[in-house]
Amino acid sequence: MKQEDPIRTKPELKHGPFAKVVLLLLSALVVVSTGCKHEPDVAPEDLTPVDTGNGGGPLPVVDTCDSDVVYFEQDILPLIVSNCAGEGCHDAITHEEGVRLYDYAHIMQQVVPFQPDESPLLTDGIWETGNDQMPPSPNAPLTPDQVVLIETWIQQGAQNNSCVGGCDTSNVTFSGTILPLMAAKCAGGSCHDASSPAANINLTGYPGALAVANNGSLAGAVQHQDPYASMPPGQWLSQCEIDQILMWIADGAPNN
Repeated sequence: MKQEDPIRTKPELKHGPFAKVVLLLLSALVVVSTGCKHEPDVAPEDLTPVDTGNGGGPLPVVDTCDSDVVYFEQDILPLIVSNCAGEGCHDAITHEEGVRLYDYAHIMQQVVPFQPDESPLLTDGIWETGNDQMPPSPNAPLTPDQVVLIETWIQQGAQNNSCVGGCDTSNVTFSGTILPLMAAKCAGGSCHDASSPAANINLTGYPGALAVANNGSLAGAVQHQDPYASMPPGQWLSQCEIDQILMWIADGAPNN
């Protein structure tokens, strides 16, 4: 696959004196409201999801997915992470050939929306044959249905989309369920990433996830239990996502 330029940030805009004051105030509010905060590691009393009441608490599980739409968070991210972003390949630490395939922003460096034929994810990897095919053995090749799923997602615009559908807690795995969830909700945006992990907690791979699973902080944080800081900051995971994390922990947090 071809290495693309790092993710670019928006250019700095020029403002007058009044606008600068407003921007400073807004910046202060953002820091206060969205910063990654962490509390002491104290194991939660149990693994029962809690609801704060008064409109708070996790989102309910409802069937709103469109069968004609391919969703990045539910369909594409777990597929790519489990097959391409494992240790020693296109993960946050190794990033073989400079390619990272563990979150939307980096995957999009290998994708041209609406144009599968111009997307290196396919042309320089998944569609290749022999030694150049990705993912490599033992995972290669992807099934025809999996390839069509990625092609369709690109044809539909390669959106960073998501839906809420039926909740599957019967087949929760680290590579297919927990790691993609953490990549989407915990390991981006200068929080628990590999380059500058908040509180020295790196959730881009199994070792970091296992540590917070074993000390109780993962279960406590996603359920918004005291004394933990609520995670993700300022929002709840869906009830399905919480249940999947708790199921994985209850199963012994396996690296499966």
